[in-house]
Amino acid sequence: MKTRNYLYLIAIILILNACKKDPVTKPVNFTSTTYETLGTYNSIGLPDDLLKDTISDSLISFVASILPDGKNLTLSHPELFSNSAIGDVRITQPSSVYITFVSEGGDNKSAIAFYTYPTTQPPLKATDISKITYVFPNAGSSTGLQAGDKVKIGEFDAGTSVGFVLMDNAWDPSTATLNNNAVHFCTNDALNPEVDPKLKKHAVLIDYAPENKILIGFEDRDRTQANCDNDFNDVVIYSTTVSSN
Repeated sequence: MKTRNYLYLIAIILILNACKKDPVTKPVNFTSTTYETLGTYNSIGLPDDLLKDTISDSLISFVASILPDGKNLTLSHPELFSNSAIGDVRITQPSSVYITFVSEGGDNKSAIAFYTYPTTQPPLKATDISKITYVFPNAGSSTGLQAGDKVKIGEFDAGTSVGFVLMDNAWDPSTATLNNNAVHFCTNDALNPEVDPKLKKHAVLIDYAPENKILIGFEDRDRTQANCDNDFNDVVIYSTTVSSN
């Protein structure tokens, strides 16, 4: 009888293990990363050192047409997902880098931040990112940012790359503070939580040739979730690089 019961238990365990599914998302923990803000900001998350770009009506219309709210971009523009290009800035000579806010269309109060790494050593895991710096503490839903608001994020040497990260719902409007434990959605696909390589992209590059701008559109939800609309308009930014020579 004991042997029969033992075999029965073994059979149950084997059945349960067979029924287990591989996870579709694996949390990425940035436990060894330090966080700082680029500068001071006010109670609604606006940086105190804002600069200004002129954003044309044609650019705004272009963004609205290619990134309409709630429309799955993987279906409307699959070509944006067919190459390996990412939104990182590669510095080839000493340069100043600026980030400009264009628009937001998300439900979450997300932040935009950046990190750097040697161009020849792109990050493959969270421990490869030593520091993340907040640029726009509140760039998502109900942001006070206006199209064209711009910040200089620093001066960088050749051989450095700058990556960007949307910190999902990191801004707390009740306390005007940031949550470093928010889910990170990075321009480097390897750092994102989805397991399926086809779902790891959270930042698409969109070429706006009339003004020689490359826009970065972020998706602020885990792409394995049913409520993810894949519209990639949750925060839209672009970078500008100015040679220091």
